[in-house]
Amino acid sequence: MTSERRVNCMQASVPQFTNSPTMIVMVGLPARGKTYISKKLTRYLNWIGVPTKVFNVGQYRREAVQTYKSYEFFMPNNEDAMKIRKACAIAALQDVNIYLTHEQGQVAVFDATNTTRDRRELIINFSKENGYKVFFVESICDDPDIIEANILQVKLTSPDYKDCDKEKVVEDFLKRIECYKINYTPLHDEYDRNLSYIKIFNVGSRYLVNHVLDHIQSRIVYYLMNIHVTPRSIYLCRHGESELNLLGRIGGDSGLSERGKKFASALGLFMRDQAIQDLKVWTSHMKRTIQTAEALGVPYEQWKALNEIDAGVCEDMTYEEIQENYPLEFALRDQDKYRYRYPKGESYEDLVQRLEPVIMELERQENVLVICHQAVMRCLLAYFLDKSAEELPYLKCSLHTVLKLTPVAYGCKVESFFLNIEAVNTHRDKPENVEVTRNPEEALDTVPAHI
Repeated sequence: MTSERRVNCMQASVPQFTNSPTMIVMVGLPARGKTYISKKLTRYLNWIGVPTKVFNVGQYRREAVQTYKSYEFFMPNNEDAMKIRKACAIAALQDVNIYLTHEQGQVAVFDATNTTRDRRELIINFSKENGYKVFFVESICDDPDIIEANILQVKLTSPDYKDCDKEKVVEDFLKRIECYKINYTPLHDEYDRNLSYIKIFNVGSRYLVNHVLDHIQSRIVYYLMNIHVTPRSIYLCRHGESELNLLGRIGGDSGLSERGKKFASALGLFMRDQAIQDLKVWTSHMKRTIQTAEALGVPYEQWKALNEIDAGVCEDMTYEEIQENYPLEFALRDQDKYRYRYPKGESYEDLVQRLEPVIMELERQENVLVICHQAVMRCLLAYFLDKSAEELPYLKCSLHTVLKLTPVAYGCKVESFFLNIEAVNTHRDKPENVEVTRNPEEALDTVPAHI
């Protein structure tokens, strides 16, 4: 599949502010993957620490109308319906304003067709009045097979078509698309040259990028140019049980225990049973993941980014030793495990930033087995399952268990396989009622100078 990328760097006529919130505005006919893109973008931005929320105008319309009858609601000459649809768009914009102004949101994704120049002008004027940047994402598709597949995969389960048979759904939705086509005006190279946007053709066969303003828009473009909809599965597992796991010590770079070696062999058999062509295997640079991968008897790639979280001065210690020697550090970590950074080490927040290139590459690839570590697996799993920063550090990622993640429609199907080799339990549940009176920045003072 070839890709074209064209960039127009002309200056915008409207002043832009680097710290102003951003509206991502979807554009395109129905069944072009706009909601799929909206949800994926939102999940990615939230994962990297940019508070983002989707505002789906179709949901506002369903709440206003309650019962959907047919495609005739979307006909351009249906004046009553047009008033309802415009009112729903305005209501959604008002909620966008609340989110970006009063709820500390940084990015709002306005998920609607926005196929007319009038509707886009309404959004642009709204953004100017409130000081928001606007970035348009237009999905263009003329491949009938892709359109029909999207209808069958997503629209059959839409509340609009509850208890309808497949043929009627497809027939009505195709007519709905024709209603939108009558007044559809795509973003124009010349007329819209001062706008910031990306056009995606046929789910990523070609891209056109225009006037990217800042790092958020740049990251959005990079992300959108790497995702694909090819059916695939991602397998996540930790290394086999290690010698330090047996001792209850964190971090370090020990090899596998006897049970860990048995798991490595069992993992090889399990993956062969999956019968995957061209499976890629990734490990960290640490012995325990490399030894686990070598038992598979296939090529593997080492990623330093997949190394376990750096526990700094606490490397090779047990949790009991940390609590005894650094009681304040122990309490601070329990108070905010996601943001807590080990002295001379890392936090989960640091780890997410380190793993961003891994996520980008996972989005580009098809079938991949990632053999990693507990904290790393939690971060990767949180991305795919859309878990919050508060949930992330407590996700259960047991030893000797493989998770199979299969992207579906707007989410991810998860299957768990315990390979029947016992192992120690390294999971710690979230403690309750942890209170620390000192400022976290003072915690470094508790670390002995000789360490």
